[in-house]
Amino acid sequence: MGAGGVILRFMNLFVRVLQLCASAVILGIYSYFLAVLTDHKMHIATWMRAVEGMSGAACLYTLLGAVFTCCLGGIAFFAGVAVVLDVAFVGVMIAIAVLTRDGTQQCTGNVNTPLGSGDANAKAQGYGKGGFGIGSGKETTYFPKLSFACRLEKAVFAVSIIGIFLFLIGILFQIGLARHHKREKRFGPSPANGYTAGTRRPFWRRNKAAPPAAEGADSLPGHPTPGEVENGKYGYGNSAYSNGRY
Repeated sequence: MGAGGVILRFMNLFVRVLQLCASAVILGIYSYFLAVLTDHKMHIATWMRAVEGMSGAACLYTLLGAVFTCCLGGIAFFAGVAVVLDVAFVGVMIAIAVLTRDGTQQCTGNVNTPLGSGDANAKAQGYGKGGFGIGSGKETTYFPKLSFACRLEKAVFAVSIIGIFLFLIGILFQIGLARHHKREKRFGPSPANGYTAGTRRPFWRRNKAAPPAAEGADSLPGHPTPGEVENGKYGYGNSAYSNGRY
C-alpha cells in the first residue's frame, strides 16, 4: 500500500476512535441515569432505555469498525457494509439528539431532566439523606441535584450533534479508502515497479520511453543488414561473397 493508502487508513482509524469516544460518553451518562433511577426505585422512561441501547450499539460498532479498519480497510465489500452502517448511525445520533433535546435549555430556574423536573437548585424526588437514598439507607448511587443532571443532559445533546458529523465524515473516508484500494489493484504490482507497489505512477512519468536494455553476457549480437554487407561494413564487401564466387 502506498503512502496515500496509509494516510487514509490512519485518518479513518482516527475518526473511528472519535466516534467511539462520543458514543461512550453518551453510554456512560445514561448508564449513570439508569443506575440512579433503578437504585432509587423510580420510573424509567422508555426513551431513556432507547438512548442507552442506541449508544451501546454505537460503541460496539465503532470498536469493531476500528479493528476492521486496521485489518480489512478498503476492501470493497466491507467498505460498502461500513458505509451503510455509518448512514444508519447518523440516524441513530439524530434520534439521540431529538430524544435529549432538553439539553438545549439553560440549567437555571425550572428544568426538565431525566431524573425529574423542578427548580435547578432543588433536591430531586429521589434525593435522600446524604444524597444516597430516600430513607431506606440501602441505596448506593448518589442522586444529584437537577442542575447537575441538566448539565449532563446538555453534554449528551452536544456530543450527539458532534457524533452526527463524525459518522458523516466516516462515510467519506470509507469511500475514499475503497477507491484507493481499487486503484491499487488496477495499477500494480507489476514488472514496472518490481512487484513491490501498486500505486499509479505520476502523470509526468507515465509516457516516458523504456530505457534501452543493457548489454550483457545473455544479450544476442547484432545482425548485419543486406546494405551493410554490400558496403563492406562487416568486412564482406568485395569479398568472394560479393563477387559471386560462391
